Amino acid sequence: MRNRNSFYSSDASVSVSSRSEFIRKCYLNLAAAFIVFVCLESFLLSWQPAVEFASVMITGKSWLVVLLAFMGVSWLADAWAHSNKSKAIQYAGLYLYVFAEAIIFLPLLLLAESIAPDAIPQAAVLTFALAGGITFYAFISNKNFSYLGGFLTIASFVILGLIICAILFGFGLGLWFSGAMIAFSGIVVLYQTSVIIHEYRNDQYIGAALGLFAAIALMFWYILQFIIARRD
Repeated sequence: MRNRNSFYSSDASVSVSSRSEFIRKCYLNLAAAFIVFVCLESFLLSWQPAVEFASVMITGKSWLVVLLAFMGVSWLADAWAHSNKSKAIQYAGLYLYVFAEAIIFLPLLLLAESIAPDAIPQAAVLTFALAGGITFYAFISNKNFSYLGGFLTIASFVILGLIICAILFGFGLGLWFSGAMIAFSGIVVLYQTSVIIHEYRNDQYIGAALGLFAAIALMFWYILQFIIARRD
């Protein structure tokens, strides 16, 4: 989990209106990122070469390679989105990450379509409701939850280790893991919302949008997995 304490602005002269403008831009970019994500997924799900590629992604140990590649691309995208060089590079980072998420989501969405097509809109509604509730709490409480960053970093490494072991040794993590990951992703959404409110500089709305997009996408992934597992 990226430590964003270095981005904190303690300048007391920053106006409420400029902070409100930062938050507005952040959520507008978040909404745009999800619109692009949905459009990309709609195209990929109907494009036969992409469907065939998705089947290759989950063959044997290929999924481990895909996950490692996704981690590398995510790191690069995050670095670009938080770059101070130009807005163009920051937007390139945001949409590189959106594209990577669209690719890695493809096998799961194809599975959902084949087993329980209604699981996708159900997962989307549940994700929106849960993320919305957490966001509402973060804003009305006005508490700074940035201290959760260390815990989330450690937990992320433990989770990654479990996933890699599951792939290498061929065992399923089960319904309990998806449930635990939904709770974990909720904490990530709370953390990301908190650093948007308290930590980011006013010119970092693109990087802030990427962080929140990643957290909500993680929540959607595991809610969808949970629904599919219950139907299977």
